[in-house]
Amino acid sequence: MKQVAAFANHFHKSPRVLGIEEIRVFLLYLARMKKLSSSSKNVTVSALRFLYKVTSGCKLDIEKIHFARQERKLPVVLSSDEVAQFLKAIKNKKHRVILMTVYATGLRVLEATRLKVSDIDSRRMTIRVRQGKGKKDRYVMLSGKLLTVLRDYWREYRPCSWLFYGESKNAPLSPETVRQVCRLASYESGLKKRVTPHILRHSFATHLLEQGTNLRTIQVLLGHKSPKSTTVYTHPHNHQQSGKSSA
Repeated sequence: MKQVAAFANHFHKSPRVLGIEEIRVFLLYLARMKKLSSSSKNVTVSALRFLYKVTSGCKLDIEKIHFARQERKLPVVLSSDEVAQFLKAIKNKKHRVILMTVYATGLRVLEATRLKVSDIDSRRMTIRVRQGKGKKDRYVMLSGKLLTVLRDYWREYRPCSWLFYGESKNAPLSPETVRQVCRLASYESGLKKRVTPHILRHSFATHLLEQGTNLRTIQVLLGHKSPKSTTVYTHPHNHQQSGKSSA
């Protein structure tokens, strides 16, 4: 394994003659000099643990070498004005509408590209999400504003099965196309924040929380299996940098 080779090359010695102290020095080197993330450092820890516990036969108390704690980064959140500025930079209506849908519903980009015309229920004001993450169906809310936008889009594009079709009406728009649109619009909008479909999803959740929606409801709308995934939106930093939802 390349991690073991890097460890040996760092000291110019065989791992058989190296011990706990050298491992600690090497991990410190990876963190301070190589600037590796916790997950990357943990790959090295796993490799060295396997080496000393399974393959080398050395009597080394490798359990003293602990895995690094994973960094928990707060999601970037756009204000409602920033969302409007971003969407305004998208000239293609289909691309603009699918990203409006992501923001107004909190859908994942794959879920949005897989929407069908029949998933839009204007009577119940809901959108059906088929086989989302975890292979589970769920329903998300359909606002009156988004319904108006979708109806205008339908009149122009006349989708048959897939709501947001690609080059052919028989195939959905690809998630990568949506991500590319995001990258271009993020640049052309002049925003200093990087915008991705997932950041629009984060913004949706944060704006709901600011409006008083409880975490359990947000968890269901986002399709989170665990409430722990939703609690990140309760951090005060998110409330300070975002505004109210506009959709």
